[in-house]
Amino acid sequence: MRPALQWCVLTPISLAFAAILETIGLPAGLLIGPMLAGAFVGMNGGTIRLPRQLYFCVQFILAMMIAGSMTPALLVAFSGNWPLFLAVVLAVIGVSTLCGWIMTRMRILPGTTAIWGSSAGAASTMLLMADAYGADARLVAFMQYLRVVFVASAATLVAHLWIAGAEVRPTAGWFAPVAGLPFLATLAVGLAGGFLGKVLRLPGGVFLVPFAIGSALNITGALTTELPRWLIALCSVMLGWNIGLGFTRAILAHARRALVPTVISILILMSFSALLAVLLIVAAGIDPLTAYLATSPGGLDSIAIIATSSNVDVSFVMALQTVRVLIITMLGPALARFVADRA
Repeated sequence: MRPALQWCVLTPISLAFAAILETIGLPAGLLIGPMLAGAFVGMNGGTIRLPRQLYFCVQFILAMMIAGSMTPALLVAFSGNWPLFLAVVLAVIGVSTLCGWIMTRMRILPGTTAIWGSSAGAASTMLLMADAYGADARLVAFMQYLRVVFVASAATLVAHLWIAGAEVRPTAGWFAPVAGLPFLATLAVGLAGGFLGKVLRLPGGVFLVPFAIGSALNITGALTTELPRWLIALCSVMLGWNIGLGFTRAILAHARRALVPTVISILILMSFSALLAVLLIVAAGIDPLTAYLATSPGGLDSIAIIATSSNVDVSFVMALQTVRVLIITMLGPALARFVADRA
């Protein structure tokens, strides 16, 4: 099919899936539905991809959405428990690296591919490093995005089934009035931060730099984040497409032998992260759903959407998720290279 016709097929399927998920009350149905539709199209010969410019906009808009939930109270809570939170993040990184090392030693995947593919975050950085290190970048991409699909789907189901946090947050209408000046200021800060992250060539910088700047301005009261619901919904849909369309028939055929071991390693990492959530519940008194989402091993943007769709402490979830991404961005390549040298 021509690209235009493929989009004509993808769009109604996405709307149908999203409508079903939203009707049954599943959080982030506007993310999961298009993601499933994108995977369906991709695995049936689809060749379309979300334009790079649109994905750039999606990243900085979602970053500003999350920045709006950051409050001074979060800094107080985080400063009082930072050793525990740091230990949780390092434990997730350690277990993901161990899974990659075991798969490499068992020669399940060629070369050091499993080490780069098992890293709990910073997918773009790992793809670049894997290619430079002679690993199979296609398999690394498959492992990274398959984990995102598993984690996002599991987090959505947990949020839906959890009695204390399953209720979807009440929101204004789709086209409720928006304060014009704060809205323009939010877009301006996000756009400038996104370009800065791109210029600095930071891994995940298009998301992390606007998030950092927006959080600082929001905490100090210098900015009131304002984004209409329809724009956030549109970004959720496009993020789902970006993930789902990556699952092409060629990649799945290439990764067929690695599918079962990869799924097992993902389930092990998710189970370990759930145990860490129990630790946060017992040691820090965090409510269970907030703790589960905070320790989920990626991706940052999809977890953000799920968190904002459920009655959880969004600022805490994003604080822990951001710390994980920052640490894996700084240490991940060196750690993976260190393990690869010894595998």
